[in-house]
Amino acid sequence: MLLIGLAPWSGGWALEPAAMPAADPPLIAIIIDDVGDNLHNGLRVIDLPGPVAAAFLPHTRYARRLARLAHRRDKEVMLYLPMEAADGAATGPGSVTLAMTEQEFINIVEADLADIPHVTGINNHMGSLLTQQPGPMRWLMQAINRRGQLLFFVDSRTTAATVAQKVAAENGVPNLRRDVFLDNDPAPEAIAVQFKRLLGIARRRGSAVAIGHPHGTTLNFLEQHLPQLAGLGIRLVAVRTLLQQPARPGGYVHASTAEPASTAATPKTRILP
Repeated sequence: MLLIGLAPWSGGWALEPAAMPAADPPLIAIIIDDVGDNLHNGLRVIDLPGPVAAAFLPHTRYARRLARLAHRRDKEVMLYLPMEAADGAATGPGSVTLAMTEQEFINIVEADLADIPHVTGINNHMGSLLTQQPGPMRWLMQAINRRGQLLFFVDSRTTAATVAQKVAAENGVPNLRRDVFLDNDPAPEAIAVQFKRLLGIARRRGSAVAIGHPHGTTLNFLEQHLPQLAGLGIRLVAVRTLLQQPARPGGYVHASTAEPASTAATPKTRILP
């Protein structure tokens, strides 16, 4: 068994040495949300080593330009679909809400998809209210199905009460769930702890999905540590690669496996232009 940890050093945190890599290394996928408002940090996301996915907020200043560049760099482009939150927090342009009719909902989703070129998947921005609602989630999955098998869905799990992944599975939409938020606390030490947790989940299950944000501390950490993964027996892959793997234990969400709301909360800090 490969033992991986994070050890402090004078410059921050370093991955501890590991034993020889396994024949079938654990897989991780990383999605960076909130791309599109800030050009500098968006470029840093695209420059991250390996197949890190970029999730773009629709109708933001740099989203289209950055999405085209990400596609040229063989990065996955995702729509970070704004959904209504339980606390009424503003979600930005292109949001879908509980008050919408089915046609209004679908029209917004289609407009958001049209705004971001080269989209291959969707995950939810906020959505602690909407992802609890089977009806709107069915509308979303039906909109995805209209594009054939071109799109997948990742449940960001901003609430433990989400039904989004369950509804995706019921409607035949390729789907995954977020296992770890890397930077709910953007302090470097906290990111290191969550990264270690990500690797631990991947070792137990065979794969794991992390979501992060374009905070300077997050990007600094990933720029430093992603190049070390291969030598530690961990493989960073595109989100779609995980969809092609055998189902993970507990891969679908059930009440018995749902996370406590405190660990599934929407990240507190968001990058602004």
